[in-house]
This record gives sequence, structure tokens and C-alpha cells, in this order.
Amino acid sequence: MGDFKTIDKLARRGLLFILSSPSGAGKTTLSRKLLEADDDIKLSVSATTRPPRPGEVDGVHYQFVSDATFDRMVEEDDFYEWAHVFHHRYGTPKGAIREGLKDGQDYLFDIDWQGTQQLYQKDQQDVVSVFILPPSLDELRRRLESRAQDSSDVIDSRMERARAEISHWAEYDYVVINDNVDECFDRVREVLDAERMRRTRQTGLIPFVRELMG
Repeated sequence: MGDFKTIDKLARRGLLFILSSPSGAGKTTLSRKLLEADDDIKLSVSATTRPPRPGEVDGVHYQFVSDATFDRMVEEDDFYEWAHVFHHRYGTPKGAIREGLKDGQDYLFDIDWQGTQQLYQKDQQDVVSVFILPPSLDELRRRLESRAQDSSDVIDSRMERARAEISHWAEYDYVVINDNVDECFDRVREVLDAERMRRTRQTGLIPFVRELMG
């Protein structure tokens, strides 16, 4: 048992763990459950030009910035990725993420396929991407309607966007169908656990094996 504890403490490089899905397919719920269950991963807080929704806190849910500030951040290459979503812009500030990765910190990203592509281009070695599919489009519409937050026109727009997003499923490392949220969550955690154990991320393995063999 002592050997296993030693291995668990080996240094490793962190990863950028992406969860994407159409609106209503469950990524927000899965993200929240993952953050509650796993102390070794933290949410990457995106910057956005959209106004806060009720209950959202600046710096916790998003960094709410002006269009001018967002323009400056783009010009200064301060983003891993950024994209237009529903008439607003969202982006992932580089900030302390790169240093955190070196120390083994994992980051969770709730971004769409455009952001995933950009992040993959900027930092391919650290990205692990998971796409969450609904069990059916009828079920997706039912979930959107059950929120009672949007008009029928807005729901129609979200459904149209959902079809476009789903068309990019094959660009992800893993695809999970969210028919049952608890079972889906278990599969997402299995992916995360396995990716943490990739040999290429286990930076402490070389000195460990040298000591083992020496």
C-alpha cells in the first residue's frame, strides 16, 4: 500500500479538461458536480462581454468586461481562445494557467467547439476534450423548455445552434451521451482519472524509476 501512496504523490503536469455540449445537454450540471467532487481541478473563469445574469458573481462565474477591454485583451494576445456566442464574446485569459499546469493543477473549461479548436491549437499537449450529447433532440428541446427561461423563438435559435454544435462531435477526444446524469458523470470522471495517469504527464516518473533501478 505504501508504494501506491508514493506513486500517487509523483509530480505530474496538469491538464486542460474541456466539457462541451449544446445548451441543455448537461455540461453545466456535470461541471458543477465535478468541481464539487474533485479538489484537484478548478474552473477556468472566462472573460465575457455579456452582462451578468441573476446570481452570477464577477470573478467567480465570469470576468465581466467591456467591449473595449475585450478588444485590448485580444490585441495583446491575452487569450488562449475566444469566440462570439449569442451576440457576445467569451474568452479564456492565459493568466496563471500556464504556471499552474507546471505545478500539476488541472483546469476545467466550459467552452464550445470553436474555443476547443483554438485551445487545442495553442496548447495541444495539455488538452483533453469531452463532448456531451443529449439522448435525442426531442429530449434536448424538452429540457430547454422545462427551464422556463426563454421564449419559443430563443429556444428555436438554441436548437438550431445545437444541431450545428453536434456536427463537430468527431473533433473531440471523447464523446459521452447524457441519458442519465449520474452515469454520465461517472464516465466523465473515468476519462479524467485515466488522462491524469498518462505516462507523458507523469513528470515524476523519470526520477522515480531511476531511484527504483539505482
